[in-house]
Amino acid sequence: MTMKSLPLRYFKEIDNWDTVIFIYNAALKEIGTKIDILNDEFQHRHRYNPIEHVKSRLKKFESIEKKLEKHGYKTTIVNMVKYVNDIAGVRVICSFTSDIYRLADMIASQNDLQVLSVKDYIKSPKESGYRSYHMIVTVPIFLSDCVIDTKVEIQIRTVAQDFWATLEHKIYYKFEGNAPEYISRELRECAEMVGHLDERMLYLNEAIAESKEEDMI
Repeated sequence: MTMKSLPLRYFKEIDNWDTVIFIYNAALKEIGTKIDILNDEFQHRHRYNPIEHVKSRLKKFESIEKKLEKHGYKTTIVNMVKYVNDIAGVRVICSFTSDIYRLADMIASQNDLQVLSVKDYIKSPKESGYRSYHMIVTVPIFLSDCVIDTKVEIQIRTVAQDFWATLEHKIYYKFEGNAPEYISRELRECAEMVGHLDERMLYLNEAIAESKEEDMI
């Protein structure tokens, strides 16, 4: 028997938040396994791991509710699934910016994933200075009687970008989103420094690789 894909229809038939969490948690496991395999393959072929570490999380109900209210939607399970793209989130921390694009290409080439959208905040940083590469994908979750295409947000960033983003979040949390201008200005300047640091570290890494190739000739 061929199982049908029932993304939104499936959620229309349930009213249990635990069931939603079950589906999105399964999606996190699927994406996590794919990323682990890609990292292992890269290590096997190139003797190099592009990934430093991976974090995953499920958005809390209260955060989803606030996001829906902000955009004028009622708090229903169907609206959550339809309008909130980051209920399930995976953050992948890489060593260098080149690793980010290499990994993003490998993820996008998975034939059972569908890339819904991409936002490149590395080439075009946010006004705050935030840098990261965002992908919204759907991954099929195979249940006993159907397949559910489930959305996951994947953020890929360098160690330096993650360091900046983590501290920026903590600082703004203290001000409840209303930080003084001089704080915002300092954070933007720090983001510029992070960008330059990533560029220099990538240059050093490439120079070392070239040096090793020359020694082997």
